[in-house]
Amino acid sequence: MFLLKKILTPFILPLTICVGLLILGHVLLWFSRRQKTARALLLAGTALLAALSFHAVSDPMVAALEQRYPPLLDPLKPAYSDGREGEPVRWVFVLSGGQHNDPRLPPTSHLSDTSLVRLAEGIRLQRLLPGSRLILSGGSTSGPPSEAETMADVARHLGVNPSLIVLEPETLDTESQARAAPRFVGKDRFILVTSAVHMPRSIALFRGQGLRPIPAPTDHSVVPRASLGPRDFFPSTAALGGSETVVYERVGYLWAWLRGLTAE
Repeated sequence: MFLLKKILTPFILPLTICVGLLILGHVLLWFSRRQKTARALLLAGTALLAALSFHAVSDPMVAALEQRYPPLLDPLKPAYSDGREGEPVRWVFVLSGGQHNDPRLPPTSHLSDTSLVRLAEGIRLQRLLPGSRLILSGGSTSGPPSEAETMADVARHLGVNPSLIVLEPETLDTESQARAAPRFVGKDRFILVTSAVHMPRSIALFRGQGLRPIPAPTDHSVVPRASLGPRDFFPSTAALGGSETVVYERVGYLWAWLRGLTAE
């Protein structure tokens, strides 16, 4: 299933669809008599690519996911206790977000920017919670080390006591991480750390396993603003990347929901 998902995913992303429309439009324009269809495809591909490359379009879509759950600034406040005062949080569960191991680079450069931000937030929260431990989750598709092991190495270099680190090095995606989590947290409440845009799907999958995660979103990419500016209407690769991330998350959530894996 994981391999099939990785093969099919690029075909549903906006850039692939836009380029496909443009290529098909040019083929019909030059090698067929279906000129109206060709022009329509070219117009659709160009308009869609342009729109999704504008921050004015991309940012609100990203913000709708990122702002679903507020940041967990202080895990000791009663507001984050799910109404169960006196029940301590023992686990901080950090989802990996990619790595690129290179022995020429320092350990902190072995993690993707996404993984590094998630790990840093996990360490911050763990240090605020007496008696808690870090669960670092993530396998590898290209051999050792796993993403969990790479995160653990970075955490140790940043001063985390190795006895406070628990590894889950086998899973390859959020769905399998949610299935593996009960082996580590049991029925305990735990803090779940991942990127803000990824949090809604993650929470739904973990709750679908009967778990009680407390969301701790990080790695926000959109800062709320009162009004739009000129830059919001110029094409940007960052905006296009945000649009692709939103589509990926929405489709991933829908796929999980259709298979009955979410609790929402």
